[in-house]
Amino acid sequence: MNTARANYKTCLKALSRRVQQSGGSGISLNKPTSNLFRTPRRDDRGVQLSGFNHLLEINSAEGWVDVEGLTTYQELVKQMLKHNVMPTVVPQLKSITIGGAVSGLGLEASSFKYGLVHEGIIEVDVLLADGRVVTATPDNEYRDLFFGLPNSYGTLGYILRLKAKAIPVKPYVKLNHQRFSQPKDFFAAIKKHIEVAPPDIDFIDGVVFSPSEHYLTTGIFTDEAPSTSDYTFKNIYYQSIREKTEDFLTTHDFIWRWDTDWFWCSKNLGMQHPFIRQLVGRRHLNSVTYTKLMRLSHRWNISDTMHRLRGLYTESVIQDVDTDINRAVEFLAFFHKEIGLTPIWICPNRQVNPSHQFDLVQAQANTNYINFGFWDVIKGKRKLPTAYYNKKIERKIQELGGFKSLYSSVHYDRDTFWQLYNGPAYRQLKSKYDPNGTFVDLFDRVVKQVGV
Repeated sequence: MNTARANYKTCLKALSRRVQQSGGSGISLNKPTSNLFRTPRRDDRGVQLSGFNHLLEINSAEGWVDVEGLTTYQELVKQMLKHNVMPTVVPQLKSITIGGAVSGLGLEASSFKYGLVHEGIIEVDVLLADGRVVTATPDNEYRDLFFGLPNSYGTLGYILRLKAKAIPVKPYVKLNHQRFSQPKDFFAAIKKHIEVAPPDIDFIDGVVFSPSEHYLTTGIFTDEAPSTSDYTFKNIYYQSIREKTEDFLTTHDFIWRWDTDWFWCSKNLGMQHPFIRQLVGRRHLNSVTYTKLMRLSHRWNISDTMHRLRGLYTESVIQDVDTDINRAVEFLAFFHKEIGLTPIWICPNRQVNPSHQFDLVQAQANTNYINFGFWDVIKGKRKLPTAYYNKKIERKIQELGGFKSLYSSVHYDRDTFWQLYNGPAYRQLKSKYDPNGTFVDLFDRVVKQVGV
């Protein structure tokens, strides 16, 4: 047994004792970073799990990695690339933890091929409310917990360790950007790429800049590159999509191409101005910095106060929603007409193994989905009802038979929420693994924002 694994076993026993002594109360992740677009409450009391953030083992020959749940993808990718492998799916922001990406659903440009993050998981150690730690796999006695964890947001148990699939990489990624003026042609091109078997590309995503400007980006691993672009400082990746038809990045820089500017959200903090960019420096141009600034603004009500002084009312519209690719044109038309925010990130994805049923995940087998990501603020002179635009989006995606991620604000009433997120299956899991209700209920966590 290697040292890291031995330390994990020791810490696991100590943690289990502390939780049992505390009666299961006061368990806290206390992560130094969070990618929830709502302000997390910090509690230094109770049993903290932040120390479970180590890489235990990489086996590139067999194609897996063993890692503790609070390890960030920044650290995980750094170590795995040394062995010429990477996780099947790496969410876009460095501060996301692998455990969080499983319990909260993570995707990226490889999700058309490998599914969401949780589909790359082989086994998982879960801390239950009574202090027990169980190992769940797709075919052992805890298989119901294994298939129930994705989209549970820590309300059934906390992920302490995962064994995940690893895929081989090459040094570079070659990108091709193709423009489409019509959305039907844009989505038809996506469909053509993702239905090729076996896939002839390694990555695919897109950006919609306006109703007549859609860009499809495909990527393939390559051993050589004539030159590589750098989007970690002065140059901005999403702007390059409009400027280049072909590009090369190191695999490391490709993985983090969106992090430098938080996709394009850094513009709201002034970070795309050349002078401010130079002043801030390469080191602080990342999602960790922007999240801290966002939390600070929220805590002191800075943005809202500035907008009110200008006579503006605002609503944050920060969502990821998914719909069947065959309904994508319809949703996009609605979004342009009723919401009007751009750019919009486009990411195709699917459930890879039709025989696996993740109870709290709405994806249907044998269906290709399009994820629409949009993160901005709508400003206006007229005061509208609370969550006016967010609720419009929720109603439309429900009408189309799609679903939305729960990391942002959620406005469904209780009955609708449980209808959409498989209330019967959740209640069965909750009664089995947290019968005393020690952990907060999923509805209370994501809608009422209790304990976030």
